[in-house]
Amino acid sequence: MADHAPKGESLLAIMEELTQFLTNARGMPMSASVLVNKAEALDLLDAARAVVPAQIAEADEIVAGARGVVERANQQAAAVLADAERRARELVEKEQLVVAAKERAAEIIAEAETEARALTDQANDYCDRQLAQLEIELGQVAKQVKAGRTVIRARLMHGGEGGE
Repeated sequence: MADHAPKGESLLAIMEELTQFLTNARGMPMSASVLVNKAEALDLLDAARAVVPAQIAEADEIVAGARGVVERANQQAAAVLADAERRARELVEKEQLVVAAKERAAEIIAEAETEARALTDQANDYCDRQLAQLEIELGQVAKQVKAGRTVIRARLMHGGEGGE
């Protein structure tokens, strides 16, 4: 009996390995049951349990990173707006350029607001893409878990009937 160490680092890889492990297990004659090495199966389940918190932490890091992008975008937007307001005040203080200064100040503020909206939109788009990818991966895990449970329920239903 070889000590079985999971090869995969992700939950999906471990689930695939568990599926292969069960698929390749020796069948019992006249039954849907198979013989499996309990220690190897438990090793795979332990590995799956160990990797889930890491993947959740990774998802949390992605969300935190996305929040950081939004925060930096807001800070940049505030800095651009503050700079625009400072420039506008400087221009207004010059008496012969009052009208031109007001027009330029409005342009600078509009540009700053446009840039702030663009930075915010980019940050939100990044967050949405990261969360969509996480949603896809979690959906795949859910499908595999559901398929595994379906197989086990089918085996349980056929196991009491004396074979296939």
